[in-house]
Amino acid sequence: MAETNGHTSRPKVLIPEKVSPDGLRLLQETLDVDEKKGLTPDQLVEIIGDYEALIVRSETKVNAALLTAGKKLRVVARAGVGVDNIDLETATKLGVIVVNSPQGNINAAAEHTIALLMAVARNIGSASVSIKGGKWERSKLVGVEVKGKTLSILGLGKVGLTVARAAGGLGMNLMAFDPYANPSLAASANVELVSSMDELLEQADFLTVHTPMIASTKGVIGASELSKMKKTARILNVARGGIVDEQALLSAIEAGTIAGAGLDVFTSEPPQPGDTASKLIEHPAVVATPHLGASTVEAQENVSIDVCTQVISILSGQLPRSAVNAPIILPEEYRTLQPFVILLEKMGSLYTQHFGQSNSTQRLRTTFELTYEGTLASTSNTKPLFASLVKGLVAPVTSTDTMNINIVNAELIAKERGILISEYKSRDKLEQEGYSASVTLKARLDPRSPSTSRRGNPMEGAQPGQRAKKIEDQIITGFVVNNQPYISRLGRFSCQFVPTGTLLICRNYDEPGKIGVVGGRLGKAGVNIRFMSVAPIEQSSNNGNGGGLEVDWQEVRENEALMILGVDRPVDEEVRKGLIEEEGVVEASVVLL
Repeated sequence: MAETNGHTSRPKVLIPEKVSPDGLRLLQETLDVDEKKGLTPDQLVEIIGDYEALIVRSETKVNAALLTAGKKLRVVARAGVGVDNIDLETATKLGVIVVNSPQGNINAAAEHTIALLMAVARNIGSASVSIKGGKWERSKLVGVEVKGKTLSILGLGKVGLTVARAAGGLGMNLMAFDPYANPSLAASANVELVSSMDELLEQADFLTVHTPMIASTKGVIGASELSKMKKTARILNVARGGIVDEQALLSAIEAGTIAGAGLDVFTSEPPQPGDTASKLIEHPAVVATPHLGASTVEAQENVSIDVCTQVISILSGQLPRSAVNAPIILPEEYRTLQPFVILLEKMGSLYTQHFGQSNSTQRLRTTFELTYEGTLASTSNTKPLFASLVKGLVAPVTSTDTMNINIVNAELIAKERGILISEYKSRDKLEQEGYSASVTLKARLDPRSPSTSRRGNPMEGAQPGQRAKKIEDQIITGFVVNNQPYISRLGRFSCQFVPTGTLLICRNYDEPGKIGVVGGRLGKAGVNIRFMSVAPIEQSSNNGNGGGLEVDWQEVRENEALMILGVDRPVDEEVRKGLIEEEGVVEASVVLL
């Protein structure tokens, strides 16, 4: 409470948009609440200086001018998921905490998935249109039962798990593919975790998608993937438009490669007349809805109560639960740790995107060793670094709309995802390297995993007359110079590059003309190269590899190299696969940092 003229005044909250009555009642118990709907941007700027908190939905634009005028502003709360209408950079610079409600619509999205599942299975859309048109076409609209069918789930986060539990109640068989799924949570929901996308697709009677929309998931369900599915299979997408390649899906349905789809999201919303999304919507085998995943009375009530509770908590001096931009570094540690916070997040994201694309055992790689070397080893508080690593590891496979990771929740999220990180410190001086501190991330197979149990010792498991194969560690090392993060090792390769932008990382045999071949392929695809670095094998190392696969060291060619190319746009999956299949590249990954 603040004191004015000897009297205690309560913090003030401005609400220019609709908030549920229950949320308002919570606020009014301890705060002064002003509901002022219909304000112009200029009017908002004029009055915001009197308020400690601002609660908005999607209509109010919380831009730099408004934030700067909010001299008392401590928190901006978005009663919903997305924060596209809030200038996060300015808010962070001004010390204004931005919160949202990442979990308020989980049940709504899951229920909508089940609704589409049943609608597609029983031809509800076509049946409704038919009977409203005065027809009675029972024989044409025979559906299928879902009991006993297999529901394949791509992405087993909170929505995916909720869908699984509901589908299990319908008697469906459940399987999922998610590199960071928690095995115990999956088991409790009777979900079988599979180790490859192919296995997930081949077994699916229904495939539901619950992943974020990022560079590595764009078009992840394309023509090749659809061709591996049963002709009777059906696709469900209540996540993000573009994860399923719309043209490939339309072609597959028209050709009878799959039976149908239930879609709530599209690449362009609303779809334009004549575009691929519109053609999908019009197809009789598709049940479509206009992005209704979170559109329930209860979900809207939930997000209102959630953000109002958080506003009360923050204004009372407590830590936020779902802060989008909460500072994870104490002021006195900011100068030292800030560049390493950035580095650790980049290393985590690089690990997930680079090693995950080609590692068939990626679900097992959730055990990490994090070593702080040099002057960084004397840091007493490594929680910001730990939190940044967790954020980097999880963000590429988790919707940023549904999870905000910071120092408050990093350990909990790591535990939920089955991620084990052991931290070590090495005080060896690194001045001879040209920098004073570095960080090394090493990923190991979980010793409790079935794969490891079958093999026993990682060097064992070969049959008589066979060469023993070693499951290699996956390693990334980074350092900071002049506040600029660099990567100095990636797998078996010694390198030096700035982890930023879109990267194409190719492992290939170091042969004449290979750079030109890759460059030519990119040029034909209209992709410009901003920088390139060629990394040789780290001579001092005997572990870690570029792709995270089993390595027979008696067969490894020592003239391998890693080519890191910074490009001006994402590289299409077709181009990436073409480099491997036609141009002799051993492995290739596209990474967005």
